[in-house]
Parts: sequence; C-alpha cells; structure tokens
Amino acid sequence: MSTSRGEQRMRTGRVERGTKETQVVVEIDLDGTGRVDVATGVGFFDHMLTQLGKHGSFDLTVKTAGDLHIDSHHTIEDTAIALGQAFREAMGDKSGIRRFADASVPLDETLAQVTVDLSGRPYLVHTEPEGIAPMIGPDYDTTMTRHIFEAFVFNAAICLHVHVPYGRNAHHIVEAQFKALARALRDAVAHDPRAHGIPSTKGAL
Repeated sequence: MSTSRGEQRMRTGRVERGTKETQVVVEIDLDGTGRVDVATGVGFFDHMLTQLGKHGSFDLTVKTAGDLHIDSHHTIEDTAIALGQAFREAMGDKSGIRRFADASVPLDETLAQVTVDLSGRPYLVHTEPEGIAPMIGPDYDTTMTRHIFEAFVFNAAICLHVHVPYGRNAHHIVEAQFKALARALRDAVAHDPRAHGIPSTKGAL
C-alpha cells in the first residue's frame, strides 16, 4: 500500500494467493532491515527465502500451506509467483531507483553471478553447472531453482541473468544464486540521489 514515509512512498507489497493446491501470503518491505519470517513447509526453500530477505535487507514474510502430500512443486511455484507479484507492487512506478545492478557471490568452491534490470519486461537467462545433484534434502528438487526464477521474473516483470560458472556442491550452487540475487535486487531498488523520475528514456518502466 502506498503511504508516506517522509517524502518517500512506503515500498511495500502484500499478496494473498489461493488455489486448490496452495494458500500463500507474502509481504515485503524493500526498505527493511532483513527481518524474515518464512514458513512454506519446504525446509531448504525456507532457507533460500531467508537468504533473499537477509542479504537483500528486505523485511519478508512468507506463509504457505500447500499440497506437500503430493510433492513440493506447487508450494514452491506458487510462493515464487506471489513473491514476484509482491515485489512488483512494492516497486511502484520505480521513480528514482538505480534500476540496473549486478552482484557476484562466492560460496566456498562455487561462484554465482547475477545481473538485474528492473525493466518492466520479464526475461530470464539461467545457467548452472551440469550434473548437479537432483535433490537437496528430502523435498527440494534442484530443477526447481530455474523454475523459481522464471515465476519470480514473470510476475515481477524484471530481466534477470543468473550464471554459475563453476561449483560442485548442490547446496552451495543454489544458495550462492539466492544470495547474489538478493544483493543485486538490493542495489537495483536503491534510491539514486542523482536520478530524477523514472530511469528510462521511455518515461515508464
């Protein structure tokens, strides 16, 4: 909801998404301090969302109840959709932001590189090492990482490039991506003191 914070709009978003498969509530404050309250029922995914909030300095609340008796796919997918929608709502018209940002994050043997453009046009490029272990823990399918980013990008309407040139451990490979994404988003949504209005020659993003 748009309310005043000094001269600046409060950059918050809240989305409730309900289907026959899941019930999701996501709240995000782009100008938070990294307070996170996450519960999806999928332990490793909770861990990744915690990285996103903490390293992005976003206050993030995620509550998902899904059909985990089938598998974790719907729970993870629908949470990513709602997260993207909440992020888009929180950005508002994007006036005065940096818009572009990148981050490289190492995690032991792994390196993740992320570049983002809050462009209003969804596009994802995603590469990671071949042969990554198929599962992390009992309920996180590692093919879901790309799918999470696809759902987030489409619903947030941003352009995102994620590249992991090397890494061995699946946990490290995925976690480094979320940490790098968090840092890039944090910088991209930051207020640019030299910018005035929408950061586009089109006049809209």
